[in-house]
Amino acid sequence: MILTLTPNPSLDRTIELPGPLERGEVQRAVRASAHPGGKGVNIVRALTASGTDALALLPGDPGDDVVRALARENIPHLSLPIGAALRSNVAVTEPDGTTTKVNEPGPTLSTAQLTSLLELAVEKSDGASWLVLAGSLPPGAPDDFYARVIAAVRARHGDGAPRIAVDSSGAPLAASVAATPDLLKPNAEELAELTGISDGRSLEEDPSLAAGVAQKLVDGGVGAVLATLGSKGAVLVTADGSWLAAGPAIEAKSTVGAGDSALAGYLLGTLRGDSPAACLQQAVAHGAAAASLPGTLVPTLHQTHPDAVAVTALDARLGEHS
Repeated sequence: MILTLTPNPSLDRTIELPGPLERGEVQRAVRASAHPGGKGVNIVRALTASGTDALALLPGDPGDDVVRALARENIPHLSLPIGAALRSNVAVTEPDGTTTKVNEPGPTLSTAQLTSLLELAVEKSDGASWLVLAGSLPPGAPDDFYARVIAAVRARHGDGAPRIAVDSSGAPLAASVAATPDLLKPNAEELAELTGISDGRSLEEDPSLAAGVAQKLVDGGVGAVLATLGSKGAVLVTADGSWLAAGPAIEAKSTVGAGDSALAGYLLGTLRGDSPAACLQQAVAHGAAAASLPGTLVPTLHQTHPDAVAVTALDARLGEHS
């Protein structure tokens, strides 16, 4: 079973336009949809769609729109009542796949509520294969919240602790590095910020450079880095090697949640016992399939095409950035 913790979930609304977004103008949408969201929630949605046992942990009252949507979609979840409404995020997509997002900050959780979330993750992670700590933190939460969860889970379960992945950004992602998670899943911009590179676009354009800076994180104790690079695919760096996977050509309809689906694909590969290169292949296949779907829809396993993903071994140390 794969467990995810999403401290700042959302109702993700997607508005599809018939043409380019025109600032300051009135435009009529061709379609609108809403799904329960937040990185960890999206990962569980993708895993469930592919027939994998998963559970989403999140704050939220039973009558909250996000929690009700999870129940409607039969997504396994466990929510902690907080007495406040969860946020809504809005994504506006253009016909060429360009996506503009506006994310609300979300409700502030008390110290007691954050502690309860941490304790819930510790309790439910018993026997799990993976624990994924995902997304932004609620306003006012300490930057090292994910690091605290990692420490608490490992202290409670010892050698029986699940492998732990972190998919976040900014200070929470940076603070988690010292806790040496088994996997980090940044995109190019997040990897650049984490490693002191001035422009994430340089990592997208040069996957070898991306692998090189990811190698430094692995050398520092992180188990592996799966860095998604947009249309360039993704790189995976572990202590045993580094690989680049180039995605298939697709007609992108919405990039919302594509990175979450990529992580879900990677986790699926690990559960099957696939090699690191094959796990990366499934990750990119999942991400590409998600980007080809409208709104925040997630692909089923049969909608992914890992055989169409080319994987190349890299020497990450040749791409190290000084």
